[in-house]
Amino acid sequence: MEKIKTMHDLIVIGGGPGGTSAAITCARTGAHVLLLERGRFPRQKVCGEFVSAESLGLLADLLAPQDKRLLADAVRISSARVFLDGRTIETPVHPPAASISRLSLDAALWNSAGQCGAESRQQVVVQSISGNGPFLVATSIGEFRSRALINAGGRWSNLNRTPANEQNAGVKWLGLKGHFAESSPSASVDLYFFDGGYCGVQPMNVTDGLEQSVNACAMVRADRASSLTEVFSCHPGLQERSCRWRPLGDSVSTSPLVFRQPQPERDGILMAGDAAAFVDPFVGDGISLALRSGSLAGECLVPFFAGNLSLAEAARNYRSAYEQRLASVFRMSSKLRQMLSLPQIIRAPILSLLEKSPAIKQYLVSKTR
Repeated sequence: MEKIKTMHDLIVIGGGPGGTSAAITCARTGAHVLLLERGRFPRQKVCGEFVSAESLGLLADLLAPQDKRLLADAVRISSARVFLDGRTIETPVHPPAASISRLSLDAALWNSAGQCGAESRQQVVVQSISGNGPFLVATSIGEFRSRALINAGGRWSNLNRTPANEQNAGVKWLGLKGHFAESSPSASVDLYFFDGGYCGVQPMNVTDGLEQSVNACAMVRADRASSLTEVFSCHPGLQERSCRWRPLGDSVSTSPLVFRQPQPERDGILMAGDAAAFVDPFVGDGISLALRSGSLAGECLVPFFAGNLSLAEAARNYRSAYEQRLASVFRMSSKLRQMLSLPQIIRAPILSLLEKSPAIKQYLVSKTR
């Protein structure tokens, strides 16, 4: 066990996109940053692996020079297709998004954080936090102190407390993901909706010859399906398509998925990524929100490190900026989820309108960005 040796400017909990973007942002200004990750890289995560165009510039800025090849090699996604109630609703994705595996993205960002000077440690479990600035963080390898703290440990962090009235009472949602080989998939993100869930499919990197890998990521009620094979059987079009796939490794899962109102700050701790809020996966903005919220949290702390404002003021600035720049995505995604949950007879005219109205489709896409 390590003893406290020094006071860090910032401890970041969680080595995903939210945590690493915060660590990079602060470390580049000269802040003494400690980045803690409970897992070990490389690792697979349940994720749609969709990075919207609005965040590609930020991602390019965060990556170290030797890691920028990740963006150049990424498959571009130029359209989105929704398969629901026997209809196909298609809309352009412009500018195109990028399809980047979490395995590669997390590793590149983790490496970039280290290149910026952040002290990065894997396989460290944070056990408790005390104080409200400075903070004492007890971990599986010892105790550490910091002037500021960012929790980007994800929605499953033992540091998160989800109020009982915000949990999905009586409904358990699962997340499932797997990679498969498919010949010449469309350069689109395809969303297959069915009663009790949905599955998103998009192309990844070329494997060999004409075969390319696709990512299939689903959110489904536990009473509807518990494996990707069962998910595929829930939608006729998806079942037919998946019959031609070849699995590329084991699938991964996570549960439960809990929706709640965004909480960007608690007790002086800034929250980033899924630790702040879990966005509906079908809008495809989870990675983008993690990058943007982590970077934003870091930016709000920089004046505090310079002695220009208090930690309370930095936290207040972050809450305000989060509400102005990011919270609208959660509100719109919630409304879309409610619309898709309507009985088929009610949502039929809505879908018919969307089929005929490109402007409305583009408006809805823009409001989830």
